[in-house]
Amino acid sequence: MENATRKRLVDIAYKKAQMPFHGYIDGNLSNIQPIIEYFPKWNIKDADKLWCAAFVYYCCVEAGFEIPYSPNECATCSLAGCGGWEEFAIKNNQIEYHKKDTDFSPKSGDIVIYDNLFCNQEHDHIGIIVEVKETTIIVAEGNIPHSNQSGIIERTMDNHIRAYIRIPDGYRY
Repeated sequence: MENATRKRLVDIAYKKAQMPFHGYIDGNLSNIQPIIEYFPKWNIKDADKLWCAAFVYYCCVEAGFEIPYSPNECATCSLAGCGGWEEFAIKNNQIEYHKKDTDFSPKSGDIVIYDNLFCNQEHDHIGIIVEVKETTIIVAEGNIPHSNQSGIIERTMDNHIRAYIRIPDGYRY
């Protein structure tokens, strides 16, 4: 397996988001099975409209990062949930976790966690940054809010951003 890098993560996330993956929309069957197969307690029906964090995990694994779907640091859920990603990053000293109000400049390949974007709750959405502009970020996301499909979206760096996660190149759990 090629060495995992954030650059490789960006390339994979960009391509995978544009496929696009989608849940059940307009009477069409879902194609998210490759994403949720990493989560043995899940099925396509249960994952429908809830798979943004699973998409991030899928891209990380495809990029070569070796992370269990439910690391010991995750107390409330697996990495199929945004809260699981936050717990993992906060408790694992190899992973960088930066609240939005800290002196941190996000870069391509970082993971962004949002608040109040999807269902008006804390850490309710997540994506992989593919490009950083002056006041916006371009993000590869699974289950874009209210569309149930993946894509590339430009978002402002505003109060919806909760935190950034940076996985180091070559990371192995």
